[in-house]
Amino acid sequence: MAAMTTELSPARRYRGAEAEERRAQRRSQLIAAAVQVYGERGYQNATVKAVCEAAGLTERYFYESFANSEALLLASYETVTRKLLHTLGRAGEENGGSGEQRALAMLRAYFGALQCEPRAARVFLVEIRGVSKLVDEALAISLSEFGALLARTLLPGGRDGRELDPMLIAGVAGGIVHVALYWIRNGYSPDVDTVARTALQLALVLVSQPA
Repeated sequence: MAAMTTELSPARRYRGAEAEERRAQRRSQLIAAAVQVYGERGYQNATVKAVCEAAGLTERYFYESFANSEALLLASYETVTRKLLHTLGRAGEENGGSGEQRALAMLRAYFGALQCEPRAARVFLVEIRGVSKLVDEALAISLSEFGALLARTLLPGGRDGRELDPMLIAGVAGGIVHVALYWIRNGYSPDVDTVARTALQLALVLVSQPA
């Protein structure tokens, strides 16, 4: 008798990979739709049905990827955050000047992105707050990552090997977020360059921290 094997045939493996790709695509569609719907209506006023309709999918596919609306909010927030941090990092690298010049380029990119993508900005700045402890933890992590990126840019060589105060890093990042909220409430006025320079003054607190 021929030995039994559990190895899948090439055709079945291909179909399995295809199914995974379709599932990943549906998940991406739902996240993009969530950013749109949360940005327009607010998270508390958005339903699973509304997100699915915006994504062009049935609710069955929602629960294929997410346990509940909070899980989708987290995924949406993390997607927006990753994209924004990547944009900031690239802006700093492409500037090529001093640490302060690179930080200013990053802050211009930050405020420019908020102005160009207001729905994503609402998810990033407003809808994430106060939903649950888990969501608040995600916000705290992203603030630390944002602050650490600014700190590495302003002090690329560190402070003689000493770590900056993580509370200060998070505080500076949180302060810049509040500058952004104030700026948006005032109709994106003053212009991006001016608000970026204002935020830089706050970021420079990292440089002035006593060794």
